[in-house]
Amino acid sequence: MLTAFARTPSQDEIQADLIFQKCSSMNPLISISDMESTTSAKRSRATILNPRQKYCVGETLAVQVEMFDYVGHRKTYGGDFMKARIFSVDHKAAASGRIEDLHNGTYHVYFTLFWEGKVYVSLVLHHPSEAVSALWRARNLDYGLIYFMGTFNNGSHQVTSECGFQLNTHREICDYTTGDNESFYCYKPEAFHCKSLIYLQSFNKNLSFLNTHEKTLFKRENIAVEISKNVEPIDVSTCAESSPPSLQQCKTGMKSPFPSGFVFQDKWRPIFCNMANFTLKEQMYKCLNDKMIYLMGDSTLRQWYLYLMKSFQDLKQFDLHRPGLESMLLSVDLKRNIQLQWKKHSHPIVASKFYSVKDDHYVSEQIDHLSGGANYVIVICLGQHFRPFPIHLFIKRVINVHKALQRLFLRSPDTKVIIKAENTREINIDAERLSDFHGYIQYLIVKDVFRDLPVGVVDAWDMTIAYNTDNVHPPENVVQDQIYMFLTYICSS
Repeated sequence: MLTAFARTPSQDEIQADLIFQKCSSMNPLISISDMESTTSAKRSRATILNPRQKYCVGETLAVQVEMFDYVGHRKTYGGDFMKARIFSVDHKAAASGRIEDLHNGTYHVYFTLFWEGKVYVSLVLHHPSEAVSALWRARNLDYGLIYFMGTFNNGSHQVTSECGFQLNTHREICDYTTGDNESFYCYKPEAFHCKSLIYLQSFNKNLSFLNTHEKTLFKRENIAVEISKNVEPIDVSTCAESSPPSLQQCKTGMKSPFPSGFVFQDKWRPIFCNMANFTLKEQMYKCLNDKMIYLMGDSTLRQWYLYLMKSFQDLKQFDLHRPGLESMLLSVDLKRNIQLQWKKHSHPIVASKFYSVKDDHYVSEQIDHLSGGANYVIVICLGQHFRPFPIHLFIKRVINVHKALQRLFLRSPDTKVIIKAENTREINIDAERLSDFHGYIQYLIVKDVFRDLPVGVVDAWDMTIAYNTDNVHPPENVVQDQIYMFLTYICSS
């Protein structure tokens, strides 16, 4: 009799499971039967802890939030997803708050008072804990919310076929699994070779993993509701004449805290390093001079590419003759020897327009194809397109990118690598697929996985909360702040 031996999980699988368990532990497992037992922003209340007559720049303002349900019962567990910020309209200033979940229905929110003047507090219940529990459960059930359609070309004939991360094996399939165990499949069309796949596009399936009661939690009026508060605006003064501590210029390898900075006079100011002051275009050009810049990610990095093209008119774009959705952009400045490339990350790209896959590569593969060196700059952004899929897909992708960066730094330790966190996005969209709660979990994973590497971080999550943009493609002034952080990292020695 033969004995079956269980396969020993790989180190990557063990790491992925640990990350998954860590994320799961943050989210309570709750089932609901009605709205009345869920967290109500209107019933909940916020108060300042240890209020004082006088507040000074540099001090911490602590706010306590106590959650109640719709009938006035105090909540006894945590897991609510909130966004917290302070702001001053007169100074065009704002900053994110750090939220501490006490797991008993009470939260402490900490704000650093970065500027003087009248400061207002905003506490928004984006999702009650019951909605968070529903989103987490639904997200990790299946890949079924999005389906992909591939176009295969055979001479003068084209045919379409369903593709995805999981397919039933009752039909012959094309297996596009990579060496990093990144899997993607298509049903093989009759008389077409698997390598004849040229385009992909994707569509929402008419499907939901939420039950009837849970769906009520995601009506627009129940998302992103301001929490009732007994928090009057406070007056902040400059209480000490001492100069602020001198900071080094932002360099790759520096650890980015949260919050990582604040907005003042509509300009981002990091708190852990000095951002270069780009008052002249030539100062910006100096950072890019003799550089090959590779932007790898989604359309929020495409925004960076377009901003740089607009700012540096000597960059000339090649026409790559790509039909459908742009999947790669390339420009050069021959005078300054600058190459700028944006390329989408590989599956999943959620887009109803078709896009080319013939030179498609995962970010880890793109990194492995570069020699690296002092003239190489790599920017990576993963997130938005992963939100409708089980979190294990995202975790595996981030681990593979981390390993590719380890290999890069071994062969070329002077390569500049910048990680751009994902932006917050619109509220009035399909929360099951695209909620910012999904983005927040991914944001935490990225910060955790890449913390041991000498990379620079552009904390777009922090920036877009402070700016209160709620737009996956934020306004140009926010993109400019992200670009200035990026350029500062490049300019640093």
